Amino acid sequence: MKLFLASNNAHKAAELAALAARDGLSVEIISARAVGGMPPVVEDAGTFIGNARKKARALQLRLAADAATTGAWALADDSGLCVDALGGAPGVESANYAGLGAGDAANLTKLVAAMRNVPEAKRGAQFCCVLLLAGPGGEEQVCEGRCAGHLLREPRGTEGFGYDPLFMPEGHTRSFAEMSAAEKNLLSHRARAWSALASWMRCRQ
Repeated sequence: MKLFLASNNAHKAAELAALAARDGLSVEIISARAVGGMPPVVEDAGTFIGNARKKARALQLRLAADAATTGAWALADDSGLCVDALGGAPGVESANYAGLGAGDAANLTKLVAAMRNVPEAKRGAQFCCVLLLAGPGGEEQVCEGRCAGHLLREPRGTEGFGYDPLFMPEGHTRSFAEMSAAEKNLLSHRARAWSALASWMRCRQ
C-alpha cells in the first residue's frame, strides 16, 4: 500500500516510515514531493482534525488528477504541543508559534520565555497528533494519539525536532530529544496515532 504524505516535513516522513517498518507493514510512505510537492493549504480549521482533513484532501485532489496516482491514498498529520498553563497553546499553531516560518529554534525560545515563571506543579503539557487518511472515493480514516508529560525549564538533548528538547514524557526522566528514535517511537503521540492506523490498515490488507 502506498501512502502519499501531505507534508514537506522530512522528519515526519522519516518517523512514519520507521513506524511502518517497525510494525512490519507493507506500506510505503511517499513524500508529496514525488508528485510535485504539497499544494498550498491555509491551516485555519482551528482543530488538529480540521487541519489534517484540509491537507489530506488537497493532496488527494492532486493524486486524483494524475493517472499514475489515481486511486492512491493521501496521509495527513497535524500535531502540536498543548500546554496547560497557556490554555492549550501553542496547540494547532505549534509550527508557527513564533511567527509564520519562524522555525523550530525560534518557537522553542518563545516557549521557554513564556514558561519562565511557571512553577513545576503547573508545567503540564501534552503532545497531540491526528493522522488522517483520505481515499479516492471520499473514504476517510482518522486516528488520534496523545502523550502527556511536562515542560523542562531549559531544552535538553539533540535528537528529535520541534519542541522535543523541552518535553519530558510522563514517567520518564529524559526529554524526547534525549531519547533515540526507537525509544521515542514506543511512546510518542505520533506513534500512538500510528498504532491505531496500523490496526485499521491490517484489516484491509
